[in-house]
Amino acid sequence: MFSLGPWQVILFLVIALLLFGNRIPQVAKSLGKGITEFKKGVKSGETDEDDDEEEELPKKKSKKKVKNEADEDDEE
Repeated sequence: MFSLGPWQVILFLVIALLLFGNRIPQVAKSLGKGITEFKKGVKSGETDEDDDEEEELPKKKSKKKVKNEADEDDEE
């Protein structure tokens, strides 16, 4: 099978750094924000999220119905 030696890994990391070096801080920042949001969500509890999701679903459907009715009125 194919195995990577230490020099091959170092060469790969150097090439990746040259290609994506300017994007690494942005990716790290967004990853940190995502982890923070995830931790906040876990701390708030799963039961609160379940209740919120049930309340949001009918609202989303009703907005679509209103849009469709408005589009039908425009066509007439």
